[in-house]
Amino acid sequence: MIHNSYETPSGVIHYWLNISDTDKPTLVFLPGLTADHRLFDKQVEYFENKYNTFVWDAPGHGASWPFVFDFDLMDKTRWLKEIFEKENITKPVIIGQSMGGYVGQTFAQMYPDKLNGFVAIDSAPLQRKFTSGIEIWLLKKMESVYYYYPWKSLLKTGSKGVATTEYGQKLMYDMMMEYDGDKKRYAQLSAHGMKMLAEAFEKDLPYEIRCPALLICGEKDKAGSAISYNKAWHKDSKIPIEWIKNAGHNSNTDAPETVNTAIENLIEKIK
Repeated sequence: MIHNSYETPSGVIHYWLNISDTDKPTLVFLPGLTADHRLFDKQVEYFENKYNTFVWDAPGHGASWPFVFDFDLMDKTRWLKEIFEKENITKPVIIGQSMGGYVGQTFAQMYPDKLNGFVAIDSAPLQRKFTSGIEIWLLKKMESVYYYYPWKSLLKTGSKGVATTEYGQKLMYDMMMEYDGDKKRYAQLSAHGMKMLAEAFEKDLPYEIRCPALLICGEKDKAGSAISYNKAWHKDSKIPIEWIKNAGHNSNTDAPETVNTAIENLIEKIK
């Protein structure tokens, strides 16, 4: 994987890619909130010699810091499209975990003809009809919650609460330790992500997925209402869903082989 970067008005985005044939699909891995590119280590390892691969540290995350939190989900998505243009990525298949899945849906809304495939891993639908007004209000009020929550407790719940396996929990712990000693940054990053999400809901856009797609969700996902959201999303959209046994919110780290197979099955249909 080659390390590269892209400068925006708010900061520099860092990403890694391996593009061997621009006529083939590029698997675009987008980690969730507070996680960095390491979240998809098991996927990159499996796919990088089979397909073009791309993974980033989202704005404000990992190497993509410092970053000014003055952007919204649309800005973030536009920057991703500009990176695609810079790197001649013409057939992106966005594979987004949690917040990364929201970026994928925004991409589908903004650039429907430029998306070749979409996989949501432990994410949820962006359509306004799935979310209540009180949920949106709460999403905008999270910074003080994160700021005053004891850091050791955040580390414990943030790592053990999203994964069921030792590998998944340790990986999330290691990624969260990037914010050790700077809980203010962690609180701002988390709250800004929630605020972006609330604003995306309020836009009340279709966020229709027109390309081949797949929903993936861990059967033991305890993050918010992810399981019920995915059930409703599947029922409403008819997008196929894969339930991952014994996996939590980061199901791609708890059951990488199963998730990789599900992704590959979709890619084979796209080719």
